[in-house]
Amino acid sequence: MSNSNNPTSSSPPSPSTKKSQWPFTFLTITISFPVILAAIAYQLDSFDPGAYPIEHTSSKEPMYVPKRNSNMLEGVEKIGEGKLLGPEDIAYDKKMGVIYTGCSDGWIKIIKLGSNLVVEEWVNTGGRPLGMVLGQHGELVVADADEGMLNITADGKIHLLTKEAEGLEFKLADGVDIAENGILYFTDASYKYKFKEYIWDILEGRPYGRLLSYDPQTKVTKVLVRDLYFANGVVVSPDQKSVIFCETALKCCKRYHIEGEKRGSVDMFIENIPGTPDNVMYDGEGYYWIALTTGQGTLWDLALKYPFIRKIMGIIEKTVGRPHMEKNGGALAIDLEGRPVAHYYDQHLSMVSSSIKIGDHLYCGSVAKPYMIRLNLTQHPAVADA
Repeated sequence: MSNSNNPTSSSPPSPSTKKSQWPFTFLTITISFPVILAAIAYQLDSFDPGAYPIEHTSSKEPMYVPKRNSNMLEGVEKIGEGKLLGPEDIAYDKKMGVIYTGCSDGWIKIIKLGSNLVVEEWVNTGGRPLGMVLGQHGELVVADADEGMLNITADGKIHLLTKEAEGLEFKLADGVDIAENGILYFTDASYKYKFKEYIWDILEGRPYGRLLSYDPQTKVTKVLVRDLYFANGVVVSPDQKSVIFCETALKCCKRYHIEGEKRGSVDMFIENIPGTPDNVMYDGEGYYWIALTTGQGTLWDLALKYPFIRKIMGIIEKTVGRPHMEKNGGALAIDLEGRPVAHYYDQHLSMVSSSIKIGDHLYCGSVAKPYMIRLNLTQHPAVADA
């Protein structure tokens, strides 16, 4: 019997069948190859992110803020464009009517307020000046990421105050404020990573930050709080009973008690902030202003929760560079009890590192932009949702 009608018999594929299979095979190889390479790179990379505290990675409802301005850039003015390279923090001298700010080229510059804003060079620290505050005798105290805690006299002479605590040098001196008794409170954002490596501290997700104090009378530096996740901005409460400090990676601010029954203890001041907090400042009118480098984002929320996503982000950082994902930066105003009052932001705004209300204006510094911005709050207020 012939096999021509046998259903189990087979014949070699025709040339046309081979041609139809070839594009599919090529596409499969094209797609699979980079996936395989990525999987190999992931396995071989030694970067090993840790897990952030579970209470900060669980899903929460967005923070309710009674008043908002979500188009902040529509009313801002740029100050010192091209003359202020990364003006990170703001120190306001009310008597002199000037703002001090530290730039990425090491210069501390003075902005003379008035009808005509004038920018002048003052002192170059030779490092990267970040947080700063006016002292009690006309000096400027600066947290320099590279040089440590500095005292700069009114005539521009630089003196090192402290550069280490408990035998461990600061890698990233960051925020600073001064109490009425002269004691400085400041942060070392990371004792592992330097300023230019800050993204690795956040991606690694381990607590290398510290809150410290320095007494200029005894010249003693103390570690007050350890194991912080990128400790950042610092402000002494107006009643001098506590210090508020930010943990950027956890999107919260905590409170360290320096007086009273809770002295030496830490509690949560405000959490679930709608973005990553940088510096925090008191405006003298009953409100703290928290600068937000970027707003909330799904990717960052997932990265906070899953270390493997941060590892992938680290590999991308090393191989092709970091994509620009920051948006909705701005400023959050809260009252002295930590309750949100007003949120100023814009989807095209990012890398805001400091914010403070001076008169009718909100001034915002930036860790990366070549200018400072200000917004007239009377003309462009935050308003309640309709």
